[in-house]
Amino acid sequence: MSFHIQRLDTFGGHRDSVFTLISSAQPDHFFSAGADGQVADWDMARPDLGSLVAQIPASVYALARDPGSGLLWVGQNYEGLQFIDPEARTVAGSLKLTTTAIFDIQLYRQTAFVALADGVVVVLDVPTRAVRKYVKASDKSARCVAINPVEREVAVGYSDHRIRLFDMNTLELKQTLEGATNSVFALTYSPDFRHMLAGGRDAHLRSWDVEANYRPDADIVAHMYTINHMAYSPDGQWLATVSMDKTVKIWDADSLRLRKVVDRARYGGHSTSVNKVLWLSNTQFATASDDRTVAVWAIDGF
Repeated sequence: MSFHIQRLDTFGGHRDSVFTLISSAQPDHFFSAGADGQVADWDMARPDLGSLVAQIPASVYALARDPGSGLLWVGQNYEGLQFIDPEARTVAGSLKLTTTAIFDIQLYRQTAFVALADGVVVVLDVPTRAVRKYVKASDKSARCVAINPVEREVAVGYSDHRIRLFDMNTLELKQTLEGATNSVFALTYSPDFRHMLAGGRDAHLRSWDVEANYRPDADIVAHMYTINHMAYSPDGQWLATVSMDKTVKIWDADSLRLRKVVDRARYGGHSTSVNKVLWLSNTQFATASDDRTVAVWAIDGF
């Protein structure tokens, strides 16, 4: 089965690196944020007309959207969390959570997990924004969080090269996974939650069999440099990885066989590090880069 990838649009307007992307409640919209502190709302139909939702006075590495309230949770570098109403474009609140960088925010039902540069994962109650617990398992940065509702586990990747698994209810440490030789920047579970995948500074794509007590089942030299992020397509057919080596790679989700390398020479890809990937549908995805742009891509020709 062959397919083609084409670049549909380029979304420009950020004045510095774009670090993060999240989906919107509005169809065909998504949000971006980065080093310029701008949180932007983009309409797929009008790539030239991005709108500013908020101007944060620091770099933004992490965004999340609470489907219940509709608020955006914005991780302000060295300032904690700010809560933005994207419709009214107003600040609905803030939380002075930390004086260190926030690298990831993951919401699951009524609980938020916030990964900090000092190694702490802050667990918050979403409706009240009250802190439930500070989880400190490393002195190195907590870089990424993935949630497995089937096993009731929370996986956290750290800059000490390890992945730690916590019980979602008690937040007790259940298991520590070795294998990475440098910082773990990206974690995700497969759509059926039978596998957990990780990537990071050592450029390897690794997979663990969750049902076999996280037995390692794949270790692929996937990129030339750091894997910054990865995500499955909504239908679970594809896995996209993005890297500091300026490429986006599309893998068959089941076999982890490489299917396409999206680079600058062949596809007009990004000119610098690709930091984030967001699937917009089964056949379209967006990528954010240090080159200050967001690109939207289409897969066709099945």
